[in-house]
Amino acid sequence: MMSTWEKSYSDILTKVQNSNPLVHNMTNVVVTNFTANGLYALGASPVMAYAPEEVADMAKIAGAVVLNIGTLNRELVDAMIIAGQSANAHGVPVLLDPVGAGATSFRTESALRILREVKISLVRGNAAEVAHLVGEAREIKGVDAGERADSGNVDLAIRAARTLNTMVVITGKEDVITDGAEARMISGGDALLTKVTGAGCLLTSVLGAFAAVEPNLLLAGTAGLAFYGAAASRAAACTSELGPGSFQIAFLDELAKLHTGSLEGHVTVREAGTTTAGGAR
Repeated sequence: MMSTWEKSYSDILTKVQNSNPLVHNMTNVVVTNFTANGLYALGASPVMAYAPEEVADMAKIAGAVVLNIGTLNRELVDAMIIAGQSANAHGVPVLLDPVGAGATSFRTESALRILREVKISLVRGNAAEVAHLVGEAREIKGVDAGERADSGNVDLAIRAARTLNTMVVITGKEDVITDGAEARMISGGDALLTKVTGAGCLLTSVLGAFAAVEPNLLLAGTAGLAFYGAAASRAAACTSELGPGSFQIAFLDELAKLHTGSLEGHVTVREAGTTTAGGAR
């Protein structure tokens, strides 16, 4: 029998699959194809538009706007702000993926500028990226986080959510999502995700698809994290001995095959510090 938490998340997945929300991605050149294919597999509709002459028009008709600074330049940041402000004016959620924040001052300053000039609905990053957004130093190498245990990520996420006045997701061995008051932890997925370029970037866009159909962003974000983790876990089960190339293809297939029962046995969701939802990983 499906538990209450599984049913609520499954209802949101069904909304995504039935409504095919348009997700406007201003993302980086490394991950564009994978992001588009992942969103299509999930059931959403991706669009990549970057020109400042059109981003405001595209953002206002989208279900969500995703700003990803992975391969940034000043002109792109300017266009992101135009798109974000248009989305704000039309009630469209805006998600920020601060890729590599902390690696260079330009990256950090660009992410902070976006946060100042656009109302961001949700920030998704690794612990080091999120830490640098709130002035806390953590090791980062290139656009990847340095090795660090996940302990303390809940407290960091809560501080960041309160400081930045937005929903915050920190991904790692265990994912954390919080609005600054409530926090949830999601266990699932597989380490092979770290071997696929763009897995985190696609996750942010998938969260955008869920946010496009569910105004409760804590609920939408938890559902997106849970189903993303379930798809990864299911893909790893049949490709773990084959390597990341096979896993990547299987992962796209599993995104396309997600259904209301996909979470069982693959994902655990709990309130921070208290077990509330089940299913073994």
